Amino acid sequence: MYKAGIKILKAKIGIESNREELLFQFPIKTEVKSLLTDFKDVESIPYSTGLDGYISIEESVEDPSVEFSGEKARFKGPFLKLTREASDLRFSLWGNQGFLYRYALYLLERKYRIYNFHACALYQEKNDQMFVVIGGAGSGKTVYLLSGLAKGLKLFSTETVHFRIEKDAVSWFMGSLIDNVRLGTLMYNFPQFLPKIETQEAGEEWQKKIALDLSTHKTDFEELKTPKSVVILFPRIEEGRKGFLMNLIEDKRKAAKALFDNVSQKIAENVILYDKIPILGFDEKQMALRRLKYVSQVVHHKTITKIASVLSNPNDCWGDLL
Repeated sequence: MYKAGIKILKAKIGIESNREELLFQFPIKTEVKSLLTDFKDVESIPYSTGLDGYISIEESVEDPSVEFSGEKARFKGPFLKLTREASDLRFSLWGNQGFLYRYALYLLERKYRIYNFHACALYQEKNDQMFVVIGGAGSGKTVYLLSGLAKGLKLFSTETVHFRIEKDAVSWFMGSLIDNVRLGTLMYNFPQFLPKIETQEAGEEWQKKIALDLSTHKTDFEELKTPKSVVILFPRIEEGRKGFLMNLIEDKRKAAKALFDNVSQKIAENVILYDKIPILGFDEKQMALRRLKYVSQVVHHKTITKIASVLSNPNDCWGDLL
């Protein structure tokens, strides 16, 4: 068996396979399907006993199957063929919407009590203030991200925001520094971030995303413990809408539910790998109970100065927040 180890934030995972090419591959390419669009880094470490989790992939001619027991996942099937024929490799073992992505989130939460928002995060140095912009695809995170950087904010994460609460302290950990952005968004709304690319045919720019490396805009630190202020936003961006409308979520119970739903999404949802292998969500009852406890503590924390939903157009998305 061929073996390798990887580390994502605190989570350490061992990988083994009877085919070397099925192991996680280094160096990691900057591309749309890359885990670097989810996490700041995937570090190579030695394979050993006592890691947080293990993934085994056996290349065989039989129908694909998976067994999952929490600390061990065993895959069997024609994975080389599945990889060649997959319609979308984001949903694969190592893709940015695939198994390892969700498994890492599960281990970070289960082993280290590190919780993970589907969000971007920006930091304002002069006020020691963090902005966490929460939402799924199409909610407006990229607009906030790029417009915030254009206004001088520093990048803390493009896609996954990690936090841990211990006693009276909330620690935030740097997330991904690469964002998948529609080419048209860069061409027409944020040309200052547009890298040199091949000329596109008319209309194609709205169908294609590129992996945009924004690491030159990152903060000087990778962990922030109890900043002076944290503002949490749930955006909805609509072209053509006038003005900026912000509604504070003052009921802490509703705020906790909104955060719980977001943190739970990627762990709990089912996914299909390689168009053929259903993977059930990883959530567990005790994990869910702890998650609700911790997000409830977050919404009551003294550093959380504002939780709000925002409705605006792209140009006015920051309103008077800055």
